Amino acid sequence: MEQKNILKTGTTTVGIVCKDGIVLAADKRATAGHLIASKRAKKVEEITDNIAVTMAGTVSDAQLLIRLVQAESRLKSMRTGQEPFVKETANLMARMVYNNIRKMSMIPGIAHFLMGGKDRDGLFVYEIFADGSIQKIDDFISSGSGSVMAYGVLESQYTKDITVENGIKMAVTCINAAIQRDSASGNGIDVVTITADGMKRVIDHDLKTKIEV
Repeated sequence: MEQKNILKTGTTTVGIVCKDGIVLAADKRATAGHLIASKRAKKVEEITDNIAVTMAGTVSDAQLLIRLVQAESRLKSMRTGQEPFVKETANLMARMVYNNIRKMSMIPGIAHFLMGGKDRDGLFVYEIFADGSIQKIDDFISSGSGSVMAYGVLESQYTKDITVENGIKMAVTCINAAIQRDSASGNGIDVVTITADGMKRVIDHDLKTKIEV
């Protein structure tokens, strides 16, 4: 299979660290070359009740890695009676990404994740890059083909004292900016928040572009 025919999420994803929580957001378009393969791709997935992850890259690799981390996290909770730490969950995913890409040859598996969550130590966001490297994020992060447009919003509007309420608005502005200029991003937006009260999907919106006369 040629690389251009592999189903990709195209994607714009955003992670924002707020003073009272975490905001994760993504668009809903998946592409296969120039074809829009899906208009309702779910790119913000729950790992546990308090940890979520955004995905960008090759869909099959991203989905498989997310399912594996979900399973390992459930096993961890069953064995210990405690929810896993965000850092250990991020490290687990980073190790899987590293192993995945090292096993590939002609068609490398590419998956880039932003993980946000809360645990007994606080609220955290981590970037898990496509090569398996991991970085703790203290302010904001964006990934995917539309990240250039998203960063324009984040760099100009982000402040350390931003609230989750305003973080949601900023995330929507980021995704909207990307949708306007990035052909691989579009069709809707998902926004998930993680606060002391838990995880909540606050926006799940499809964009309607059909013209009727």
